[in-house]
Amino acid sequence: MKDQFPRVVIAGRPNVGKSSLFNWIIGKRIAIVDPTAGVTRDRLVQRIDEQGHLFELVDTGGMGFDDPDGLTRHIDAQIEAGLTEAAVVLFVVDIRSGLTGVDIEVAERVRRTGSPVLLVANKADDMKLESHATEFAALGFGPPIVVSVEQNRNRDVLIDEILSHLPEHNELLEIEKPVMKLAIVGRRNVGKSTFINALAQEDRVITSPVAGTTRDSIDVLFKVDGLSLLAIDTPGLRRAKSRKTDLDFYSTHRAQRSIRRADVVLLFFDAAEPIGKVDKQLAELVVEESKPVLLVVNKWDLYASGVKTAEWVEYLRKTFRTMPWAPIEFVTATSGKNVKTVVNTAQKLFRQSLCRVTTSRLNTIVREAITANQPPADRRGRPVRIYYATQVESGPPTIVLSTSDPDSVSQSYRRYLLGVLRQHTPFREVPIRLFVRGRDPSGRAKESSSQKKQQE
Repeated sequence: MKDQFPRVVIAGRPNVGKSSLFNWIIGKRIAIVDPTAGVTRDRLVQRIDEQGHLFELVDTGGMGFDDPDGLTRHIDAQIEAGLTEAAVVLFVVDIRSGLTGVDIEVAERVRRTGSPVLLVANKADDMKLESHATEFAALGFGPPIVVSVEQNRNRDVLIDEILSHLPEHNELLEIEKPVMKLAIVGRRNVGKSTFINALAQEDRVITSPVAGTTRDSIDVLFKVDGLSLLAIDTPGLRRAKSRKTDLDFYSTHRAQRSIRRADVVLLFFDAAEPIGKVDKQLAELVVEESKPVLLVVNKWDLYASGVKTAEWVEYLRKTFRTMPWAPIEFVTATSGKNVKTVVNTAQKLFRQSLCRVTTSRLNTIVREAITANQPPADRRGRPVRIYYATQVESGPPTIVLSTSDPDSVSQSYRRYLLGVLRQHTPFREVPIRLFVRGRDPSGRAKESSSQKKQQE
């Protein structure tokens, strides 16, 4: 629905446990939790249903932190954007560290929002620490709600306080599930976040020339033609030998998880840069997960004058031979050129992946393929018999082939069958999973000990 969800915004100085609190409240590990100051840069937003009350929980970066990559101004703008929309502010302090000068500065800033402020004293992992909470009364927000994310203490108390300060529940409000999830992946600085902002039509995530600006996987809801869609902005991946810190590990893990979550993957490239090892590794991961993928060449305005699209298409086809079916689009995310086209193509791929083909139609296709090109011989020198084919799943389309000897069906013949299936089914531009199985004397499909799976 278009109605605005009330927003509960988490704020505070670095390292008070804001991201841990965010994960704790929503019950999922979404935000990166790390002792390194300044890990969270963008706003993370999750919609929550607590006791029938719907709201959005927002995690923000640490206030009073000078980002070493020169992104302080951008991070601060994201914090301010969050606070401006806050129905309630959760002002988080560290009970172990006690009251600090930065806490006092943060207090002044959240007070200016005019929104209700709940003071949350985190890290009370030892009950003896609760007596230390009294010093935070000097901030002027009343006694703090003392919690421990580590010990799972007082979550219910905090939730009750949040709900008591939210606007009256809107019965018409509902959490609308996106009809399609898009994962935007690629190496660093290919313009993924700029593309996300073009979709959202706002500066939803930080963009900068600094490599590795995005650290978390960030879910951004947007609408196209009245449909609710979800874009997942992922951290740019680095080569394995260049991953030196925990943040690199977390970022890589979240990018991989985002691919698994997605209905369609947009694999981004920089038009001015050659394809590298990271690009190939990402492509391999997409193929392994059997995800529909759209190859997106970004920053085309900077490069289009010297190279034709046909040359880049040929370059991509030669490089990614395992996905010749994947469509290719050229965009300029900074201006929004062709962004809608990319979304439309992704929707088409999603629809293809959900199609189902009847068993009778599949068997007609397979019989014609066998007539045109006989299967290889089995270990006794007899042609392998293919009894039937049936689609057992969609998204991705999964087809089971029942044969007399699955181990004798070569990989080249499987590729041949996949090519025929792709030509005569709706699955023209999406991966198809093909399982080749034997059957027992009763005629039922039976997996052999050397069951092979061909993915395309």
